[in-house]
Amino acid sequence: MRTLDRLQPLALLVLRIVLGAVMIGHGYGKVFGGLPHFVQFIRSLGLPGWLAYVSAVTEFFGGVLVIAGLLTRCVSIAILIDLLVVIWKVHWKRGFTGPGGYEFPLALAAMAFALIFFGGGPIAFDSIRKGGGRTKSKPA
Repeated sequence: MRTLDRLQPLALLVLRIVLGAVMIGHGYGKVFGGLPHFVQFIRSLGLPGWLAYVSAVTEFFGGVLVIAGLLTRCVSIAILIDLLVVIWKVHWKRGFTGPGGYEFPLALAAMAFALIFFGGGPIAFDSIRKGGGRTKSKPA
């Protein structure tokens, strides 16, 4: 299945776009207007309020960076940690499926986990920054 192997960069791009879009969607309201309420919510979970800022920035700006494929592995670690805390403190008690269950954040966490090990792929700014998009010519 060489054709499918050649499409792996596209698969990583789709993975990044979907994870990034969802993270931006969840972080947008927190960063732009809802941060005071989010700080209170984080405190109600028994966590320090400053973690609300870390979470909001990770979700929104991390999502932007993941879509761009910039610092993909580092940002994916931060997103994975964010999602594991969300599962642990919010969704776990609601079970795997059903309203508020942890199946969706777990799927997102798995996506972030994969990006930690595979990176953003060749269709990413990380690859361009490292010169991965250029072919090197051999000396004559």
